[in-house]
Amino acid sequence: MTAREFSIWRKPQHHMDVENPGHHVHWVELFFDLIHVVTIFQLGNFLSQHLDPSGFLLFTGLFIAVFFAWADSSAYNSLYVSTDIPHRMVMGVQIVTMMFIAAAIPAVSAGGWPFFALGYALNRALTAWLYWRARSIGAEESSLAYEQGRNFFVLALVFAISAVLPRPLSYWVFGAGVIAIQLQYMLPKVGTLRFERFLPRLEHLSERFALLMLILIGEGFFKIVITLSDKGIYKVGAGTLFNVVMGGLSLFALAWVYFDSAGNAKVRGRTLSLLLGYWFAHIILMWSALLIAVALAGEVYVGLLDPFPTDYGVIGCVGLAVFLAALCWLQTLVEGREMTRRYHHGRLRLFGIAMALVTLLVHPFVPSIIGNLLWGTGLFSQAAWPLYLAMSERRVA
Repeated sequence: MTAREFSIWRKPQHHMDVENPGHHVHWVELFFDLIHVVTIFQLGNFLSQHLDPSGFLLFTGLFIAVFFAWADSSAYNSLYVSTDIPHRMVMGVQIVTMMFIAAAIPAVSAGGWPFFALGYALNRALTAWLYWRARSIGAEESSLAYEQGRNFFVLALVFAISAVLPRPLSYWVFGAGVIAIQLQYMLPKVGTLRFERFLPRLEHLSERFALLMLILIGEGFFKIVITLSDKGIYKVGAGTLFNVVMGGLSLFALAWVYFDSAGNAKVRGRTLSLLLGYWFAHIILMWSALLIAVALAGEVYVGLLDPFPTDYGVIGCVGLAVFLAALCWLQTLVEGREMTRRYHHGRLRLFGIAMALVTLLVHPFVPSIIGNLLWGTGLFSQAAWPLYLAMSERRVA
C-alpha cells in the first residue's frame, strides 16, 4: 500500500465508480451509530415520563427527527465511499451535534428546545457540506450531490429559524422541515430518488439498519436495569425479579425474531417501491421496538399479582402489534429468506398481533402474571413455532 492509498487520504467516490467499494460499516460510521445509544436512551426516558397523548405525539416526532438525522448520514455513506481526514472531522462534529440533541431531549418542551433545534440545524448543514464536497472534488458529475447539498442547507436554515420562534409555532416549523426531508427524496420529477445514481450500497445499508435495531432493542435493557437499580434490587420481591427476567428474555426474543426474519438482509431489488417500502418498514419497526423497550420497564413496578401499569401496558401492546405487522411487511421486501418465510409466515404474525390486542384489552383488569402470559405468548411464539417446525423437519429428514 502506498501513502496515497492510505485510508486517511481516500476522498469521496461514488460506490458505482469504485471497483471494490466494500460493504462493511467503517469504524467512523459505527462510532456515529453508537452515539445514538445515548440519544435513544433519552428518547425512551422522555416517553416514560410523558405517557399521555401529547407527550406520545412529541416523542414520535422527536424519534422521526432523530431517525432522519441518522438515516441521511447513512444514505450519504452508502452512496459515497470516503474515509479521508475532512470526512472524519465532519463526522466527528456530527457526533457532537448528536450529543447536544440528546442532552436537550429531557427538556425539549421547555428550555432545551433551542439547543435541540440548533444542534439539528448544524447536523443538517454538515450533511449538506458532505454532498457539496463530493461534487466539488468531482465524485459526482450529475446534479445529485448539488441538489442534495442545496436541499439540506435550506432545511438547516428552517431548523435554525424554528429554534428562535415561539412555541408551538416553532414545533410546526420544525415538523414541516422534517416532512420536507422525506419529500426532497420522494417528490416526482424533483426528488433526488429520480437519479439513477441514487442507489445506496444495499448490503452496507442493511448492516447499518441492523446495528441501529440492536441499539434500539438494547435500550430496553438500560431501562429495565436502571429502573430496577433506582428502585433498589434488594427492596423488590421475588415476583418483580421474575418479571424482570421475563422482560430481559422478551428483548432477546425481539432480536431473535427480527434477525431470523429480515435483519441484515438487503432489499430484493432497486425499484422505487421496494426501496421506499424497505425504508418506511424500518422506521415503523424501530419506532415500535422502542415502545416495547420502554414498556418493559413497567415490569419493575409490579409483582405477579398486581395489574400491569396501564400506560406502560398500552404502549407495550401497541408496540408489539405494530412491530409484528411491520416485520411481516419487511419480510416481503428482502431477499434470501425464502426458507425463513416458510416458518415465519403471515398466519404466525397474525396470531402474535391478535394476542397483543387481547392483552391490550384485558391487562388493566388481570394480574400481571396473566397479562405477561398473554403478551409473552404473542411474542415468544414468533420464535418458538419456527424452531419447532425446523426441528420437526430435521427429525423427518
